[in-house]
Amino acid sequence: MVHEDLTRDQHVEGSSDRAFGLVFAGVLLLIAGWPLFHGETPRWWASGLAAGFGLVALVKPALLAGLNRLWINLGVLLGKVVSPIALGVLFYGVLTPIGAVIRRTGKDPLRLKRDPGADSYWILREPPGPPPDSMTNQY
Repeated sequence: MVHEDLTRDQHVEGSSDRAFGLVFAGVLLLIAGWPLFHGETPRWWASGLAAGFGLVALVKPALLAGLNRLWINLGVLLGKVVSPIALGVLFYGVLTPIGAVIRRTGKDPLRLKRDPGADSYWILREPPGPPPDSMTNQY
């Protein structure tokens, strides 16, 4: 049984269509110019797409509304898929083995084991903390 309601629609506020187009134009410009760092010819197809995105973003950004919405939905979908996988890998790949090693070595860092012979489970501070009368009028 899952403790989350995965059926609800998630409303995500995206960026403006103009910002979306300009960001895509910038990324495509980077893709186009990257080979120049290695002494190769630029990727002309990416520079053409960058110019197209930039021009549409500046002149009529409403044309990018559909692509912007698709991009946001892709991000939400990736978040729903990647997040549980990453958290599962982290839990079962890191935390579970650490917990198993701690249990094997007999350590009890949270002091959860019962001690029937103990008078109290309070941990005395050395040196003692502030005097109790200093805790008046806390709020």
